[in-house]
Amino acid sequence: MANAEHLALLKEGAVKWIKWRTLNENIQPDLSEGNLQSANLRGANLAEVNLTKADLRKALLITANLSLANLSLANLSLANLSQAILIQANLSGTNLVKADLTEADLTAANFIGADLREANLERVDLADANLVGTNLTGANLKHANLSNTNLSNANLHEAELIGAYLYKANLYKANLRETRLNGVYLFKANLSGADLEGANLRWANLSGANLSGANLSGANLRGANLRGANLKEVILQKTIMPDGTVHE
Repeated sequence: MANAEHLALLKEGAVKWIKWRTLNENIQPDLSEGNLQSANLRGANLAEVNLTKADLRKALLITANLSLANLSLANLSLANLSQAILIQANLSGTNLVKADLTEADLTAANFIGADLREANLERVDLADANLVGTNLTGANLKHANLSNTNLSNANLHEAELIGAYLYKANLYKANLRETRLNGVYLFKANLSGADLEGANLRWANLSGANLSGANLSGANLRGANLRGANLKEVILQKTIMPDGTVHE
């Protein structure tokens, strides 16, 4: 349960909150289950704050510092987190449906089981983040950094990943049906057992990638780089191959 004093201070605005935190560096604020719906928290210092189960729907968190904050099971649907800092933040089970995370720093953040349907993650940094089982259906991940990111069993159905960087990303058994991956860098990525039916992989770099057991039926691989890729037991029914031919 949120500390009433901490919650009241934050609601008075980011300036007063920052001053209070500066003077009370040893206090770890508790805002768990607090009602911060539509609150203006632009630029607020919320590093290491407990925001478990907090209601942050439509909250304004542009450039806010949420590094190491606990946001597990919080409701951040339609919140604006553009350019926010969430390094190593805990967002497991968090509701981020249609949230705006443009250019946010999400390095090494925990998103296990989070709901990011239709979220805007354009140009975010998700390097080394954990997104196991995350729902990213229809999410915008254009030009996102997903190097070494764990996306195993994640749902990326119809997600937009054009220009994304997925070096050594783990997409084991991920749902990538009809996902737009054209031009994506997937060098040494793990796509074993992934469902890529109908995915657009035109000119994608899949060199050294593990595609063993993946479903590529109906996918478009025209111009893709498959040099050194593991294609053992891959399903290629009606797949458009790199040379433009259709695999029967």
